[in-house]
Amino acid sequence: MVERVGILVVAYGSRASAVIDALSRSDNYDTHFYVADRQHNPFNLRYAEEHVVIPDLDVAKIRDFVDANKDRIDFGICCPEGPIIAGVRDVVERDTGVAMICPTKRYAIEASKASQRLLLAECCPEANPRFKVFHRDDYGYRSEAELKDAIWKFLDELGSEVAVKPDKPTAGKGVGVWGDHFTNREQLFEHFKSIFESGSDVIIEEKMEGEESSFQAFCDGRNLVPVPDTRDYKRAFDYDMGQNTGGMGSYKDTKDWLPFMDRHDREDEERIVQKIFNALRGDGDGSNDGLRGMPFYVAFMHTREGAKILEINSRPGDPEIQNVLPVLKSDPVELCFSMIEGNLSPSKLECDAKATVVTYAVPMDYGGYRESYSGDRKVDLSGVYRLKEKYGDDLRVYPGSMELRADGNTYALGSRTVCTVGIGDSIEDARAISLDGIRHIDGALWNRWDIGAPHYIARSVERMKDLRRG
Repeated sequence: MVERVGILVVAYGSRASAVIDALSRSDNYDTHFYVADRQHNPFNLRYAEEHVVIPDLDVAKIRDFVDANKDRIDFGICCPEGPIIAGVRDVVERDTGVAMICPTKRYAIEASKASQRLLLAECCPEANPRFKVFHRDDYGYRSEAELKDAIWKFLDELGSEVAVKPDKPTAGKGVGVWGDHFTNREQLFEHFKSIFESGSDVIIEEKMEGEESSFQAFCDGRNLVPVPDTRDYKRAFDYDMGQNTGGMGSYKDTKDWLPFMDRHDREDEERIVQKIFNALRGDGDGSNDGLRGMPFYVAFMHTREGAKILEINSRPGDPEIQNVLPVLKSDPVELCFSMIEGNLSPSKLECDAKATVVTYAVPMDYGGYRESYSGDRKVDLSGVYRLKEKYGDDLRVYPGSMELRADGNTYALGSRTVCTVGIGDSIEDARAISLDGIRHIDGALWNRWDIGAPHYIARSVERMKDLRRG
């Protein structure tokens, strides 16, 4: 007899739909979902036994929802970073006894980029760029001229080609980079000042040249088990033009590493993340279940000097986890119980040797595509669902920032509306399926067309060859 299991999912975006989809495919468990959602996501509503809308994902309201259903919930998963940073695991476990798969508030490492840099300086300085933290308490009272003088002095030491980042999390959208967002010091200062005025400390760090990868690993507090690397596309438009977004798409190769990497690069990532894990876990090989979940979703930059860290997050990546979950061969519910029970091992996690490509369709006024859009936001997914008759499970459709309304129609909201995941024997095969899915979505949406494109990958490969020769 298949065992019943009740699962809380704290949801926002396509990432949560992918999590629910993966768990619902368990061969060994009869899954029942209790979803705390930011809106009436049509995918989540279809799967949820109980569904509640909590627009701000307030931790106390999530706790109350869990408490009302705790006799039917075996464990919970938190997908977005906001509740993790606010301590959703601490509160839910303390008040309801339901185990949560996400780090505790203490280990919500993405709460402060400055703290990340200081941690790396202690445990793996080789992965850190040169940096300086400008604290509002130290510099906020100074005149504009004094603040400029302090920044200019650091730039004189480092050079003007830098990245300027807010300390607080901004979903990947607050970073300014020399050559992309500003080309002189006055423009840099305006970006710096906008972050300061938003209430955040600011980090200035050297600009790193290279190719990016996203590294993710599941954790039970004692063991880290990595999943295959992915490549995210943060910039809004083709050819990496436009502003930073939450991620317009991503790809995964058939191997554990990406085409511009080799096995040594992957081992370098694993070595660095293990050092961070050891530093947070404590001495020896003991357990620290405060790190349970996916505490290290790490953005790496592969440079001439080796792998460097851009930032670390304490939850699954969006869109990167959508590349991985559809090709998970291991039973996902068993994987969750392994994390809770502290017996996670590499043998518990196996993926098909398939390539995947994720493409997002987004609203007309997202990412600077249009300054404003006052037209109809209705989105019809029936065409892409019919396409699944052609592709079967090689096409996945994950609604994100969209909602089902009382009129029976679904509408795009303000962020990334829906993603399609193509699965194939090569990146190009997977990309073709993903883009075919995008073309069959009816609505005023736009997307990048070059996610995983051959010319993009070839450029990355040649760039790494040039860096290594240099």
